[in-house]
Amino acid sequence: MSLDPCAACAAEPKISHAEIRERAYDLWDRHHRPDGYDLHFWVMAERELKAERRPAQTESKVEMA
Repeated sequence: MSLDPCAACAAEPKISHAEIRERAYDLWDRHHRPDGYDLHFWVMAERELKAERRPAQTESKVEMA
């Protein structure tokens, strides 16, 4: 039995590029604005935002069980 990749994508929280950009800028600024870490801070921001939104979804599933 294989998992449908589209179902996994639907479970991911929707985060706009603007939200990621704002968080990445904040992270970059708090780390004293180093050069050459654009992608590093973008990925870090995306992960943080997903992690912040994921618990609310999984908690509701656990409570229903």
